[in-house]
Formats: sequence, structure tokens, C-alpha cells
Amino acid sequence: MKDRIYLDYAATAPVLPEVVDAMLPFFMSCYGNPSGIHGTGREARKGIEQARRQTAAALGAESSEILFTSGGSESDNLAVQGTAYALRDRGNHLITSKIEHPAVLNTCRWLEKQGFQVTYLPVDSYGMIDPEAVRNAIRPETILVSIMTANNEIGTVEPVAEIGEICGDCGVLFHTDAVQAIGAMELQADKIHADLISLSAHKFHGPKGTGALYIRKGTRIETLIHGGSQERGLRAGTENTAGIVGMGKAIEIAENTRTENVRKTVELRDLLIREILNRIPGAVLNGHPDRRLPNNCHFSFPGVESEALLLRLDLAGIAASGGSACTSGSMEPSHVLQAIGLQPERLGSSIRLTLGRETTREEILQTVQALTEIVADLRSMRNL
Repeated sequence: MKDRIYLDYAATAPVLPEVVDAMLPFFMSCYGNPSGIHGTGREARKGIEQARRQTAAALGAESSEILFTSGGSESDNLAVQGTAYALRDRGNHLITSKIEHPAVLNTCRWLEKQGFQVTYLPVDSYGMIDPEAVRNAIRPETILVSIMTANNEIGTVEPVAEIGEICGDCGVLFHTDAVQAIGAMELQADKIHADLISLSAHKFHGPKGTGALYIRKGTRIETLIHGGSQERGLRAGTENTAGIVGMGKAIEIAENTRTENVRKTVELRDLLIREILNRIPGAVLNGHPDRRLPNNCHFSFPGVESEALLLRLDLAGIAASGGSACTSGSMEPSHVLQAIGLQPERLGSSIRLTLGRETTREEILQTVQALTEIVADLRSMRNL
């Protein structure tokens, strides 16, 4: 639909043609089971191992440290549950933040029912976590800290390198959900001192249903899916070969084009922020003004209900969202916006606009014009 403007890249990105081309042979000619010892199976295995090398290269890791999953949620679950159970002989305390993705938060809440203790750290009004708060929360029985690299709703980039270093000094494992980070920032496992990193292919123009978990060599972890010996016995089940191959190609492209894409996206993001704040009275930018993802804009428009605004934008041919796609069916206010202390009038009037490599300056200006008119119209209907 070329006449539509898509500004929901944080929810998902379109699969690149080059990625589709890389995947196609593994549906048609290289269709063998990668566990097979025959030639067709070996061809499939070669595709998976190439993708493992491509994914490892993006993280400055070794191929043996990459485990493929069905996506970010499974990677988060395996990282948090897997290490919690593997290290239960050392302690039963985990640390996370109040603004994590539901895949981490709900896993932690489930672990609490199993006898684990969890500390949920607060954030400031920008959504930033204080590394010293992490240090102060660590105690002798702490076994894991899980803090996201960048928030999927408001775009704030967390000080994960400092947090990872603190964890290393204290002998505690550090996991980071980096689903929004690949292609948007440099993400080297050693530089951020991470022991576990979660990724999801469809956030960087790969296929849905494929993800990965970086597991630093020597890290103890228990499997969640029992069965065969695939993925070094940590994730049973026949591999999604085509999806894995697509992820490898997508992450390679994302890293090779990152510098230029970030430069272009930041320019358009800043234009969008500047124009909206200048042209729409009362508009407020949520998240950190500087330490934010290059493609993320999250606004509140007091006096306007976000659902009405999103529906009007959709009718105008503009795709945006109210926040995380994983919580879009919930009637509850965003836990992220609550955690940063937004007042009720801003909680219910917020939308997220996220840009991608296909976004143009013309689309940004069209969006600003449409938003200006729609917000004014919706406010006039309420006599505001």
C-alpha cells in the first residue's frame, strides 16, 4: 500500500527483498531437516551455521554463543527462567526494572510464584535507570539482573554498559533485552558486559517467528523446551531453517548499513519532534530528549484520547501505535508511562511514532500536517 505512511517500525519492520531472496531456497531446494546426515540436510545445516556466524559477528561474539529461538519473548523467557533455575543453588533473587518488556516482567512475576524474589527498580521521569540503584539492590543471593538496552515504548536508551560492569564486579549475571537495538546502535557483548542478550529478527527487517539469545560461554542455563538435541540441547525442535537464514541476512544488512541509516533516521526523527512541538500546542515528548533510539518519537497530546487519534490517523493513511504491540489489546494504561509518572491526562493521550529506512521527509511533513489538524479537531469537539 504505497499510498500509506508507515510509522510503526518498533512493532515490526517489512522483510527486505534481499532477506526474502536468501530465504527462498530453504523453502524449495534446501528443504532438508538440518539434523539429517544426507546432503539435503547438510545444505540446510550450512544455512543455519552461516546465520549463526552472521548473528555472532553483529554482537562481537563467537558462533557457539548464539542460540536460535522463535523470537524475543522466548529469548527473554529462556534467559530469565533458564538462569534462575540453573543458579538456584546460589541464590533466588533477581533484579529488573518497572519498564521492562512484558516477556521479562511476566516471567519474573511467574518466578515469584515459584519462590524466587524479584526487585523491580524504579526509573526517573525520562525512563532512565540509575546504575547505582542496581548496585545497591544487589545482595548475596542475587543471581541475575535483567535490564533492557532501550525501551520499546518511549525509546529511552539505558546505561547498560555501566550496569553490566557493576554486575560483573559483583559476580552477578547480566541479561539485556536488546530487541529494539540492533541496527539502531552498536551492540557488542563485551563492551556492555552482557552475559545474555535477546534479539528478534522482525524488528530489523527479518522474518517474524525467529529470534536469538546470546549466551556467554560458560553461563549456566536450563532448557525450557525438552525433546531432541537441537541447539546444543537447549532448545528442542526442528529448526526454522528459512527463518534463521533470513535473520542472519537481515542482521548482516542492519550492521553494514547502520551508520548511514542512523544518520538519516535521526535527522527525520528530530524534524518530526521539532515540528510537532512547534505546531501542536501542549504536545509533550516522552522519554529522554537525547538518550533515545534514533527512530523513536513518543508524544502526549493532552485533551485528546489516544485511541481516537490513532483511528483518525489510520483513516488518513498513517500507521502509528499507542505503545508496545504486545500490550495493544490491554485496557490498562501503559506500565511504562505509569512508571515514568505521567499524569492521567497524559497517560490516555499518548502515541508512538517510529521511523524506518523507508521513511521520507515528505512523509514526516505529511504526518505533522495531519496530526496538527486531527488534534485540533478532536480538541474542538471537547471544547478545549
